[in-house]
Amino acid sequence: MKKQSLALFDFDGTLYLRDSFTKFIFYVLKSHYVIAKGIALIPWVKKYYLNLYPAPDMRKKLFYTMFEGLDAKQIHADGENYAKTLLADFNPILWAQLKQHQALGHRIVLVSASVDLYLKPLCDLLDIDLICSKVETVNGLLTGLYMGEDCSSDEKKKQIMKKYAINDYDIVYGYGNTHEDHAMLSLAHHSFIVGKDDKLPRISN
Repeated sequence: MKKQSLALFDFDGTLYLRDSFTKFIFYVLKSHYVIAKGIALIPWVKKYYLNLYPAPDMRKKLFYTMFEGLDAKQIHADGENYAKTLLADFNPILWAQLKQHQALGHRIVLVSASVDLYLKPLCDLLDIDLICSKVETVNGLLTGLYMGEDCSSDEKKKQIMKKYAINDYDIVYGYGNTHEDHAMLSLAHHSFIVGKDDKLPRISN
């Protein structure tokens, strides 16, 4: 029987070299709008950088502040266009690793705390699976809320195990860059942390 392999990739700071969500905000929204909305976030941003406000809560608050009440159809269209720009800032080393997994027929999953507005069209473009934070739409408008939890830390592992029968895979690979990826990487037989590990896992066919 052919062995099955699963490759789990974090996005921001791992496969993607930048902060995709902040860039998305400025791609979709006018600068004066972002600045005006951002003023209300200053106290929370300060707490965040002082490690007094958790990153998952900061992401939720930022999304709500910027996108609550906006037209969902338009933002989704912007997300599709934005997704096409992301390839230019992929980490070339990990992008090559992903393509090697893909060439060997491994199942590849992007697992990210960023939102589906642009990650879904990106993964459709790459022909890979996606687990991420999903946003809510009601009556054609973004509510500014997530459908479920921020997809980070333990939530990443929970969603992976919910979607995939991990024991069905002979080899699991994991790629991340922060403590928010540790739970996901605990599922992997071979893992790589950007900025910490020197050698990528050797891919088996």
